[in-house]
Amino acid sequence: MSDPQAHPQRWLYGRRRGRALRPGQRRLKEALLPRLAFTLDAGARDPWRLFARPPRALWLELGFGAGEHLAAQAAAHRDVGCIGAEVFENGVVKLLAQIERQELDNIRLFVDDGRRLIAGLPEACLDRVFILFPDPWPKERHKKRRLVARETLDELARAMRDGAELRLATDDEDYAQAIREAVAAHPLFQAAAETRERPADWPATRYEQKALAAGRTPLYLRTFRRVRT
Repeated sequence: MSDPQAHPQRWLYGRRRGRALRPGQRRLKEALLPRLAFTLDAGARDPWRLFARPPRALWLELGFGAGEHLAAQAAAHRDVGCIGAEVFENGVVKLLAQIERQELDNIRLFVDDGRRLIAGLPEACLDRVFILFPDPWPKERHKKRRLVARETLDELARAMRDGAELRLATDDEDYAQAIREAVAAHPLFQAAAETRERPADWPATRYEQKALAAGRTPLYLRTFRRVRT
C-alpha cells in the first residue's frame, strides 16, 4: 500500500464550494453524508467493509461531478460496491439527492482528492475505475494539474485487479491526445480502445451533454490492467 501522507495537499486545485446550499441540500449534507462518507483511516484500508453487504466487486469513480453516472451504475449493479471521490460540495449534495431518491445503499463517498484515496487503497482491490470528463486544465502552465498522468496511472495499476477496466472520457482534444499517450506509454495497461459513440453501458453525464451542446464530440476510451507477472 502506498503512503497517502507522502502525497501533499498540493494536489487540490479549483473550488470546493459553489453557490450556497438550499435547505434540502443542507439537510442531506448533515443527515445522509455522514452515513456514506469515509476517510483514509476509516475505510480506505479495507474498502469492502464500507458496505452493509459484501459487494461482488468494487468500482471507483474519480471526480464524479454531479453524480449522474455513479448513481446510474449503482442502480444498475446493486451487488457492486460503488465508491465516488469528489471535492466539490455542490456536486456531492446532488449525488446525495439521487441516492436518497433511488434508495441506493451501495454507494460510499470520499469527499477529498481521489488521488489520496487510491494511494491509500490496498493492492488489487478495484474491478473498474471511471475518470469521466476531468478538468482539462487547457493552459500550458496548468497541464501538470491534469488527473490522467503517469503518477495517477501508477497508483491505479497498483490498486486495480488483473484485468480490471479503466474507462476514460474527455471532450478536450489536447487532453484526449495526452490520455492516449499516457496509457500507451504505461507498461501495466493495455492499448486503449476508443470511440466517439458513447457505449450503451456508459450512462450519460451533464458534462457530456454540455460538450455536445457546445459542438464538441467527446472521446471514450477503455483500457485494462495487464496481468501481474
